[in-house]
Amino acid sequence: MTIEQPWTEKYRPRHLKDVVGQSKIVERLTQFVEDKSMPHLIFAGPAGTGKTTSALALTRDILERNMKYNQTFLELNASDARGIDVIRTMVKDFAKSVVPSDVPFKILILDEADNMTSAAQQALRRTMENYTHTCRMILICNYSNKIILPIQSRCAVFRFAPLDEDEIKNRIKMIAKEEDVEFKEDGLKALIYVSNGDLRRAVNYLQACSTVSGAITEELVYKITGKIHPDEIRQMVNQAVEGKLMKSKEMLDAFISEYGLSARNLVAQIHSELYYMDTIPEVDKVKIIRILSQIDYRLSQGATEKIQLNALLAKLCLLNTN
Repeated sequence: MTIEQPWTEKYRPRHLKDVVGQSKIVERLTQFVEDKSMPHLIFAGPAGTGKTTSALALTRDILERNMKYNQTFLELNASDARGIDVIRTMVKDFAKSVVPSDVPFKILILDEADNMTSAAQQALRRTMENYTHTCRMILICNYSNKIILPIQSRCAVFRFAPLDEDEIKNRIKMIAKEEDVEFKEDGLKALIYVSNGDLRRAVNYLQACSTVSGAITEELVYKITGKIHPDEIRQMVNQAVEGKLMKSKEMLDAFISEYGLSARNLVAQIHSELYYMDTIPEVDKVKIIRILSQIDYRLSQGATEKIQLNALLAKLCLLNTN
């Protein structure tokens, strides 16, 4: 029995010229390849925007056939190896070892570097200073402000933006064609909506849907991903704003029962949809955003989900009573 490879890995671009989107960043990285030289780098931005893919592609294009794990190239996930001991042993040992004669320098990729402890980052700073001549580092993170300033000042920072709909659509269509997956137009739109600019998420959802059906429909996408159709979210919010508490509560109960969403995910989806609801005046949107922030904070502190969601609807019902 063969285990199918995840499509995110199967279709991961291997060279910079194949990276989806981020054209300005790819252009600058390509110049590093041509020069066979680069500074330490920080790749920052949301998940699924090509940070790790670009780092691996850059490494592969610079080292070419000499890309050998633990010899000329090392990739670590800082979420797992986040302590100072890892920096002092594994990272330092790799950085200070002799560079093979046929490569310009070794490359170390630290994924999720913003999860490293402060002490580990201080140790990393010293390693970066002492072994720049033998090893260049690529730090990947979601939030560059969580990287200490001494490290930021020693790196060129590249900020990755969420991919636009056309870039995700074209990539999804290519993979669907290769895997012989049929798409309904509403299914493609739903897949792009739930991915929210995250190409990795879109590909994972595509693969998950394809295991259920050969034809990807809107209904299937929302069912597999556990997302509620945006029209249904808007309808529930409108019912509550109009003062129809019980009708909006019936919809809320149905969502929880059918989709099994966590309260915080539901609050986040309401927040996302609110900006596109033309039926609600701007001043009311401001009030609703404030309400959502209060509910989200209470949920983060361990408040009861059902009570907080019902309280959210109740607050929306009272929005225009004063």
